Amino acid sequence: MKTIDELLADGVAGKRVFVRADLNVPLDGTTITDDGRIRAVLPTVAKLAEAGARVVVASHLGRPKGAPDPAFSLAPAAARLGELLGAEVAFATDTVGESAQRVVAGLADGQVAVLENLRFNPGETAKDDAERGAFADRLAALADLYVGDGFGAVHRRHASVFDLPARLPHAAGYLIANEVSVLKRLTENVERPYAVVLGGAKVSDKLGVIDHLLEKADRILIGGGMAYTFLKAQGHEVGISLLQEDQVPAVQEYLKRAEQRGVEFVLPVDVLVAPEFPDLKTKAPANPTTVAADAIPADQEGLDIGPETRKLYAAKLADAATVFWNGPMGVFEHPDYAEGTKAVAQALVDSPAFSVVGGGDSAAAVRILGFDENAFGHISTGGGASLEYLEGKTLPGLAALED
Repeated sequence: MKTIDELLADGVAGKRVFVRADLNVPLDGTTITDDGRIRAVLPTVAKLAEAGARVVVASHLGRPKGAPDPAFSLAPAAARLGELLGAEVAFATDTVGESAQRVVAGLADGQVAVLENLRFNPGETAKDDAERGAFADRLAALADLYVGDGFGAVHRRHASVFDLPARLPHAAGYLIANEVSVLKRLTENVERPYAVVLGGAKVSDKLGVIDHLLEKADRILIGGGMAYTFLKAQGHEVGISLLQEDQVPAVQEYLKRAEQRGVEFVLPVDVLVAPEFPDLKTKAPANPTTVAADAIPADQEGLDIGPETRKLYAAKLADAATVFWNGPMGVFEHPDYAEGTKAVAQALVDSPAFSVVGGGDSAAAVRILGFDENAFGHISTGGGASLEYLEGKTLPGLAALED
């Protein structure tokens, strides 16, 4: 995989460099609530601009239906990128049309432009190779070189991620190179004890990574909504908690395999419950009750791990040499259910382990809850991509960058 430094050594001044970034930031209207992904691509964009490239940044945002939708415009991300660069960033109001062509043609050496949301064009996500290829051809006409730096999208077989690199000389940006380096530390010659913390809503989203990590991890800690499917698999009542009943047999099999392999599965011993899901807009007090994990009332919903579980998980992480964490422990967006996620984050800060926060909601939680990002070994920008890498899958966007 060619690096951006090799590309820079060959000279990029005056050349149009297409940077496939991941600017898929959370928005409240037009206000960015977490700019972590924009800041993550900044070193690549800044270095190219300093070297005199004419930088064309492109990304997706959200899941529009293959047509323009103002709710998913990249305009706020372009404005924020300009603020962080300390320079004006031009914005094209389409992806490959008249505006994109005009904006790119108007770039001078060292200037940066952002194209509108790539998913506004159906060719970006098309299943049909020809349709995707046709869109990639039009994107290629806007550039001379390609830099892949949108790690959060490399698990997608999309035009700008998979097809476009085949049409241009290409290299991996700093972000992707760093992400791959970190993930190798989680899969090759791992320092032990190796602890994995998995949370989030659905156990089905994590089955592949659990299957793969049963061969590598020493202990796996479970929290979030997915914990209730594990508790159900052990025969416990889970009330009206989030439950994937169809996944219970698979979870039972994983618990059995873990026992056979000597991998420690750690489940909540107590949880916070309430009769209904909290209001995340008003953040009105929820007044939860703490109950034993095997004694959840039939009319109650589990919404966070309890105080004893927080202590237990902190203890299980204290002696780890390597930790991978993906998924919050509860509904961290509400203050009454944020303590579990906060406790895991604090345990990683306190631990001497090499800690990787695996993107998605976990990365957002770390920032929203006020933790210093530098206190962790690495905060990934790609939740789904990180998980698929750890599953041992071939990621299309990384394969496309190989020479």
